[in-house]
Amino acid sequence: MNSIGVLPRPKSEHAQLALFGLEPQARRTDPVTSHQAAASARELQAQHHRVIVACLKRFGPLGKDGIAARTGLTGVAVARRTAELQRAGLIQPTGKNVLSTAGRPEREWKVA
Repeated sequence: MNSIGVLPRPKSEHAQLALFGLEPQARRTDPVTSHQAAASARELQAQHHRVIVACLKRFGPLGKDGIAARTGLTGVAVARRTAELQRAGLIQPTGKNVLSTAGRPEREWKVA
């Protein structure tokens, strides 16, 4: 923390996610397969984060379904990752709602 009690913003996306504890983990006492699964999940999670941020940079503000349509990710995967990316300070809601593919309002996201 700096002198005014604010955490410095990490330089890399990986460091930002680690700062907020967003990386899947296994306990030391878990079997080897759990550690392997956690490592695989971290890789997939990081890939999804990069894809979503790149999509928003390229296309501008979008809702969850707009991101999913342009990236090939599922809406559920995008919803999970947008929450993680928001906590990490990489993306933020625009304050607007857009219609989902089901016709319901959903938050619109942009790069922070």
